Amino acid sequence: MPATASRLQVFTESVIRGMSRLATRHGALNLAQGFPDFDPPEALLAALERATRGPFHQYAVTWGAPRFREALARKISRQTGLEVDPDRHLVVTCGSTEAMMVAMMTACNPGDRVVVFSPFYENYAADAILSGAEPIFVPLRPPDFRYDPAELAAAFARKPKAIIVCNPSNPTGKVFTRAELMEILALAEEHDAFVILDEPYEHLVFEPHRHVYAASLPGAMARTITCNSLSKTYSITGWRLGYVHAAPEVIAQARKVHDFLTVGAAAPLQEAAVAGLELPDAYYGDLLATYTAKRDVFIGCLRQTGLPFTEPQGAYYVLVDISALGFATDVAAAEWMIREIGVAGVPGSSFFREPEHRFLRFHFAKKEETLRAAGERLLRLRAFVDDPGALAASRRRLGL
Repeated sequence: MPATASRLQVFTESVIRGMSRLATRHGALNLAQGFPDFDPPEALLAALERATRGPFHQYAVTWGAPRFREALARKISRQTGLEVDPDRHLVVTCGSTEAMMVAMMTACNPGDRVVVFSPFYENYAADAILSGAEPIFVPLRPPDFRYDPAELAAAFARKPKAIIVCNPSNPTGKVFTRAELMEILALAEEHDAFVILDEPYEHLVFEPHRHVYAASLPGAMARTITCNSLSKTYSITGWRLGYVHAAPEVIAQARKVHDFLTVGAAAPLQEAAVAGLELPDAYYGDLLATYTAKRDVFIGCLRQTGLPFTEPQGAYYVLVDISALGFATDVAAAEWMIREIGVAGVPGSSFFREPEHRFLRFHFAKKEETLRAAGERLLRLRAFVDDPGALAASRRRLGL
């Protein structure tokens, strides 16, 4: 049998999806893979039903159905202050996962370098490798996950073609400030690099923090490539609708990449999603209030466990420090927690370039009753923290 491509040996399958499968096998509450257990807005469900009876079952325009792009352009313009031409500034993708790959393949040639903050969403390193690019990692150090400006400047001195910025950040919940984004953009301009922005949590930014659309900052549009999706904002992760927003010259090339990757996103889902894009601004305020309440419920439960954690500034993830449990690796801790505690998280090491094994990532995009049930299970951790003998006995019983 011929050998498969060597670049595939550099990374593994998704750890997040692996934890989801393990949670299903053992009946654990899945706070690993970030998807809700509640329905989208009723307006989207009604529109989806109508779309299944309409003439939307064949290919849409490759780079996005016109009605969808027009509604999307209006929403982006309203919230960023930018003038967005639906025919020149947008390409619709199969989720932000494809949007990121399109952005990387549009911006980078094989052999180019790309700056990636660590910890990072697990796809970013894989995207760089599959694009033939070399990642340059710049650490975001806990507990506040700030970067060192000198380290960032040193990374740019290596002449990268792009930098990836997830804002708000998955997995840290960090919200980049206007000053930080201006500094990143200034370095990108100095070294003639793209800034690839991943912004699916744009509407989940908790007080007193504010989301700054980097593309809207002075002079930024010429070198920003913004990737986004409808998954988190409208609770439709399974619809796989995303987009790339950039200058016309960039979008003209991105459309070619997208065309040969996937041809196009699902036509009936684009038609139905227009109803979400046309929701009034009050919807986004209500969404934030809902997620603020979920965050407060979940971190209230975490406080009772006695384990340290990082309170998120945005997105819907919490990194919990499980050092007190005494596991050699976070993977072992995650597997034990699924089987013994009945709650699934993601080993933090899957997000870090550095050898970091003290964190598990949990998400709180669940009904409050689900979060409270998870909290009750997590309270059992106190007994194992206080009694290492009980933990050792549990590990022996489970064969871990």
